[in-house]
Amino acid sequence: MDTSAPSESVAASARRKAYRHVVLPLFVISTIAYIDRVNISYAALTMNAALGFDPRVFGIGAGIFFAGYFLFEIPGALVAERYGPRLWLARIMISWGLVSGLMAFMTTAWQFYALRFLLGTAEASLYPVIYASCIPRFFPAAERARAIGVLLASLQISGVIGAPLAGWLTTVSFAGLQGWQALFLIEAVPAVVFGVIVAFWMADSPREARWLTDEERQHLTRQYEEERTAQAAVRRVGVLEALRHPEVLKLCLTYFLWITGFWGFSYWTPTVLKEVSGWSNVAIGRVIAGAMLVSLVASLWTGHSSSKRNEKRWHGALHMFLAAAGMLGAAFARDPWVFCGFMTLAAIGTYAPMSVWWSYPTTFLSGMAAAGAVGFINSMGNLGGFVGPYLTGWVRQTTGSFAGAMLYLAASLAAAGVLILTLPRRP
Repeated sequence: MDTSAPSESVAASARRKAYRHVVLPLFVISTIAYIDRVNISYAALTMNAALGFDPRVFGIGAGIFFAGYFLFEIPGALVAERYGPRLWLARIMISWGLVSGLMAFMTTAWQFYALRFLLGTAEASLYPVIYASCIPRFFPAAERARAIGVLLASLQISGVIGAPLAGWLTTVSFAGLQGWQALFLIEAVPAVVFGVIVAFWMADSPREARWLTDEERQHLTRQYEEERTAQAAVRRVGVLEALRHPEVLKLCLTYFLWITGFWGFSYWTPTVLKEVSGWSNVAIGRVIAGAMLVSLVASLWTGHSSSKRNEKRWHGALHMFLAAAGMLGAAFARDPWVFCGFMTLAAIGTYAPMSVWWSYPTTFLSGMAAAGAVGFINSMGNLGGFVGPYLTGWVRQTTGSFAGAMLYLAASLAAAGVLILTLPRRP
């Protein structure tokens, strides 16, 4: 009998505490990050007219965020993996909160571009640190899709909370600030405050987690080290080799196509819905919150189903095809409620498979190689975060319609689904 093996009660207790002390703070971080990242889409409802920004200018400003992301994603992920993720996450939050607050005082297009670039630079490496450094240290490979699924429910929660809040804030003013200025300033505060909290709440690894018992600490530490040893026994992969790995390169291209559609959809949906419906900003926020709520249910089911069946490809690809169908239908919808139906399909398809996706790289890479690869995938993919919003704005400015851009976004999402099906069944 192996007396070193933990009892089921120790493993279950450690898992519950990891959800409470690792997934919960990461959930809050991600919620605040997405509220701050997409509030520009609601600010646009009044900001563009106030500052004289046309669709092309807004598209550049929305997308240039990801240029900063691209440049600093890998270095940040490697720093966090080497020195620990806790203080790096705190630094990310505080710096992006300060930059986001400064956006309330911009007056020109070049200030808009500069602040959006700095915001991307400040937030760069957030999710690679979460996926490659935080989650793997506390959750085994089989549990990661479920843990990441719970964590990434924050994306839709940010929409459920942030959409109606942002829609309302654009209609109010205080201290001489217009609604869009109040939106940036008020929503910047939680990032700075929670950044300080994270520095004291989280732990870099199970060894440093004061909220674990000795048995739980030993179990999680052994679990992580055994997994890394098993991966290294197959073949040890360095950072540079990981960046050239065929599967990593394929993941980069897939994620680029996916994120082109994801951010083209996310940044422009309030504006397109306003154009189709003529509804108030508050009503638009409420309707989008409803779509995010439906998408949230789908995301939780997808993460649970993927972990239960140990299957990733079809859980990702079918959602990409669903998102493409939603974008395709929305391109031709003229009735606002029909548009909302297709918008909800696109929301489900673009958001729900995130947990499955980010559990994939750490099934065949670990340590610095995983951190570098996840940062590379995220940075290359987020170039699509520039292409999608910019192309949508350019097409709208050139043709006077969003239909052509939405057709391109649908094709990009469908191509991502096809590529996902070419990934190995078992990494």
